Amino acid sequence: MKVTVENKKGLNKDLKIFIDKETMNSYMDEKYEEIKGSVNLKGFRPGKVPKEILKRQFGKAVFGEVLDKVLKETSTKALEEKKIKPAGQPKLDLKTYGEDKDLEYVLSVTELPRIEIKSLENIKFDEYTVKIDESETDKRIKEIAKNQPNFKEVSADTKAKKGDLVSLDYKATVEGKDFKGSEGKNTQLTLGKDLFLKGFDEQLIGVKKDDEKVVEATLPENFPEKELVNKKAKFNCKILSVKQSEEVKIDDSFAKNLGAKDLKDLKTLISKQINDEYKNSLNQLSKNQILKEIEKIKVDEVPENLIEEEVKILSQGMSEEEAKKNKKDFVDQAKTRIKTGLILNEFGEKNQVKVTEQEVQVEVQKQLRMMPGQEKMVMDFYQKNPSALASLRGTVYEEKILNLIKEKGKPNKKEISKEEAEKILKEANKHAHDDDHSHSEEKKETKKKSPTKSAKEKKPATKKAKSKPAVKKTKKVSKK
Repeated sequence: MKVTVENKKGLNKDLKIFIDKETMNSYMDEKYEEIKGSVNLKGFRPGKVPKEILKRQFGKAVFGEVLDKVLKETSTKALEEKKIKPAGQPKLDLKTYGEDKDLEYVLSVTELPRIEIKSLENIKFDEYTVKIDESETDKRIKEIAKNQPNFKEVSADTKAKKGDLVSLDYKATVEGKDFKGSEGKNTQLTLGKDLFLKGFDEQLIGVKKDDEKVVEATLPENFPEKELVNKKAKFNCKILSVKQSEEVKIDDSFAKNLGAKDLKDLKTLISKQINDEYKNSLNQLSKNQILKEIEKIKVDEVPENLIEEEVKILSQGMSEEEAKKNKKDFVDQAKTRIKTGLILNEFGEKNQVKVTEQEVQVEVQKQLRMMPGQEKMVMDFYQKNPSALASLRGTVYEEKILNLIKEKGKPNKKEISKEEAEKILKEANKHAHDDDHSHSEEKKETKKKSPTKSAKEKKPATKKAKSKPAVKKTKKVSKK
C-alpha cells in the first residue's frame, strides 16, 4: 500500500491510496478459499470446486465484499500511518478498481487540529473552603429537632387543639350507605395540617379521648369511587387518644436516634453536611473558571464541518429567517464549544482517562433519584435511546477530565465564611441570570420579525441553577 498526502489546505487533506493488483488478487484468493468449503455445486464434491468456476458464479459478489473490506482496512491504516485524526467521516472517491486491477482511491479528510495542552497543568483557579461557625451547626440541629415533634398522650379530659395528634377509628357513609374504603382503624391526624380531607381536621378541635364525633366532609376529585366524587360523606369517629407535642430535648439520645454516636458526633456530621452543600456549588465555580481559562488557549483552526454540525444543533427548530439572523452568534458559540471540547478530549486521551460501565450506571442512578416515582420511565428512556446513554457517558468523561485538571492545576486556596460563600454564589447566579435574560431579549427581537416561533429554545453557554451556580456548557467530548 502506498499513501501520499495531496492538496493540503489547512485542516483539509486528500490522501491518495494505491494498492497494486497482486495484493488485491491475494485478497480475492483468500476469499475464494474461504467460501470454497461452503459452496455446493452439482458435479463437484464440497471443497473441490475449481476457482475458475467460483469466479464465474460468484465473482462480482466476492469482489464487492473484498473491495469493502480492503477500503475499510487500508483507509484506517492510511490515517494511522500519516497520524491524522479525522474530524467527522472522511469522503472516499474511487479512481481505479475492478477484478485483476490495481485499486486507487482518494480519501478526503478534515483533520483535527494539533492542540497544546501543557499549559493545562499550570492552570489557575480559586478553590474555596467554607468555615462553618458552631452557631450555624447548632441552628441546623434545632431545625431538625423542630421538624421531629415528640408527641405525648394527655389526660382524658384534655381537649384537642391545633397541632395535636389525634388517633381515631371511623366508619363513613354517603346518603346512609357504606362504600368501598369507608372504614379506618387507628388513623392519625395532626390537627391543622388538613392532610386527610379538606375541613376534616378543624371539626376535631375540642374532642377528648373516648369521644364520639360525626364529621362531614366532601369526597375529593381524585376519590377512587368515581360515582362518589364531590358527594358529602358522614364520618362516625371514635377518638382513641389525644397527644400533644413536646419540645425535643437535644442530647445524646436525640443524636443516636439520628444515627450519630452522640451529640458531639452529630455536630461534626451536621457541620460537614453544611460544608458539603456549599462545597459542591463552589466546586462548580472553580470548574467554570477552568473552562474560561481553557477558552483562552489558542487553537489555530477549528474544523468547518464540526462548526456546521454544531450550528445546526443550535438552530434546531428555528425558522430559516431566525437561523439566518442568529447565524453569526451561533458560529461564535459553536467555535468556542468545539474548541473547548477538543482541548478537554486531547487532555483526556493524553492522560488515559476512561469511563467504566459502573460509573455510567452510578450516573443513571443519580438521574433516577432526581425523578422519584418516574424511575421506570427514566430507565426505559436510557434503554431505548443509546444516544442518550452515550451523552451521559460523555458528561461523566468531561467531569473526570475537569477533576483531573483541578488536581494538576495551581489552586488559589481561600477559606471563607458561610456568608461570603452565599455572596459569591449569589453573584454567580445573578451573572448567569443576566446571560439568560440577554439571550431571551435577543430571541424576542427575532420573534417580533418572524411569524414562526422556535420549537426548541437553545440555551446560551451558561445556564442558571436554582441551588448552585451554572456549569459552563461545552461541546461534549467523545469518550475514547
